Amino acid sequence: MALLSLRNVSVSYDKVEAVRGVSLDVEAGQIVSVIGPNGAGKTTMMLATMGLLPLTGEVTFEGASLAGLDVEDRVERGICLVPEKRELFSDLSVADNLILGSYSLKDRSGVDAALAQVYERFPRLRERRRQAAGTLSGGERQMLALGRALMAKPKLLILDEPSLGLAPLIVREIFRTIASLRALGVSVLLVEQNARAALETADYGYVLETGEIVQEGLADSLIHDPKLIAAYLGGGESR
Repeated sequence: MALLSLRNVSVSYDKVEAVRGVSLDVEAGQIVSVIGPNGAGKTTMMLATMGLLPLTGEVTFEGASLAGLDVEDRVERGICLVPEKRELFSDLSVADNLILGSYSLKDRSGVDAALAQVYERFPRLRERRRQAAGTLSGGERQMLALGRALMAKPKLLILDEPSLGLAPLIVREIFRTIASLRALGVSVLLVEQNARAALETADYGYVLETGEIVQEGLADSLIHDPKLIAAYLGGGESR
């Protein structure tokens, strides 16, 4: 049984079908990447999975349907989304933003330990813990967004374009951090336009084009596929 399953999921805006009949799985302990061009429906699929957009089809988590559950309920089940806009409380400190990420934890005794683990994983956040989130660099804001999600002790982390707008050195650091989440027992559904970095980090991958899955397979195989190299992987980064 997969941790997360989408079966024949479709999402429409008015009469326009942005996602059509998508089926995918994320197994426990896996990093799964969804790659594809801008406008392919990747973000729409993630928002619908999180309960932020209506869908047809079925989404299950740990074998149970998520139908009718709002975002808060899904977070309590163990699913966290880090959106591409890295939405933070800009006027609050780094520490306060992190603590707010733990709101769904019923056992508050573990908050300090979770905070210590985030600081260990992101030492720069410890250095800037009293600094307002709005004054951080783009890379630091991404670290804070990841750290805040980890404060909720998720089983599944959904990441939407984590490399967006970041310098190459920071991108490599962010993807090393994503890869390290396996050791925490956190599964990841990673949506990325940087196809090479996504597939190098993932165990399994899906290619989404014009709202449909057109290819899937082990990430190691996809990264050597001549068609994907020509379309997305040439020059080391997706286009």
